[in-house]
Amino acid sequence: MLLLALIFIMSGFGKITGYEGTAQYMAMKLPMVGVLLPLTILVELGGGILLAIGYKARWVGLVLAGFTLLAGLLFHDYWNAEAAQRMGQYIN
Repeated sequence: MLLLALIFIMSGFGKITGYEGTAQYMAMKLPMVGVLLPLTILVELGGGILLAIGYKARWVGLVLAGFTLLAGLLFHDYWNAEAAQRMGQYIN
């Protein structure tokens, strides 16, 4: 469970340290980046930390699973990506 939590923690932290670049990238795919990016950071970083310490792990896991599903469908739509970017979106 700790390694799974680390994926979300690192991703959330990466969005904080690269905030402007992440915001620009998100703006290409989604509206309301000013709201969605902080919410994404909160879910990834906060959820990852809660999962790592085991606090309400089942509920946090459910939230992270839902977030991952939404992110995959709405943001990492590899089926619409150009061939050169398809594998990166598929992995994400």
